Amino acid sequence: MRLVNETHARRASPRPTAGFTLVELAVVLLILGLLIGGLLVPLSAQIEQQRVTQAQKQLSEIREALIGYAILYGYLPCPTTTTDPNDANFGVADTNCSSPSAEGFLPWKTLGGLPEIDPWGIRRTAPSSPWIGYWRYRVDQNFANPSAPITLSTTAADGLEIHDAKGNRITTTGEPPVAIIYSTGKDAAPNGANGGAFDNIYQADVPNYETEPPGSYFDDIAIWISRPALMSRMIQAGRLP
Repeated sequence: MRLVNETHARRASPRPTAGFTLVELAVVLLILGLLIGGLLVPLSAQIEQQRVTQAQKQLSEIREALIGYAILYGYLPCPTTTTDPNDANFGVADTNCSSPSAEGFLPWKTLGGLPEIDPWGIRRTAPSSPWIGYWRYRVDQNFANPSAPITLSTTAADGLEIHDAKGNRITTTGEPPVAIIYSTGKDAAPNGANGGAFDNIYQADVPNYETEPPGSYFDDIAIWISRPALMSRMIQAGRLP
């Protein structure tokens, strides 16, 4: 009888619950980490591509705004060179461009309704703040002269050029750009030939610029206005005969 009771007790007693060992938990956490990491990389790439697309869209809007300004006033605005964000002229076009025109920043206030910075930018709050994400802008001196509005005979004087990564010229020598605008991209620094053009802020003696698809070492995004395109739009609008 005692043997039967002991057997019954062994059968009735609950079996110990199996649990995860530390090694098993470590393996699970490792797998989860790999899965999450694999998801984050494509997500960050998607976010970056969205910013590139947004910057390209904003540059197209900036070009349209500059052409519209030329149609309205007869000339393109100068860059803005005011460095104090608390100054009323911060973001406002300078009244006169240097000769030859120097690179500065897009006068977004003068153009009205344009973004102050690109998708990677940080707004400046003090004169010492870095220029992160502010649109770089350069215009030919002959096309930014209020006292001599653009006519059909106006020609470029500063010899601005756009090249690819191999140094091949994209714009023609006969019709150089009359204005160049670009974003410095994710790294917030001018790359390639654009860096040479911006070694010294508002430098005027380097007219060569670069554009190419964004990559590991070059992420600038540039757009420009050619003389024929500007003339054509001004003629269509009735600004030029």
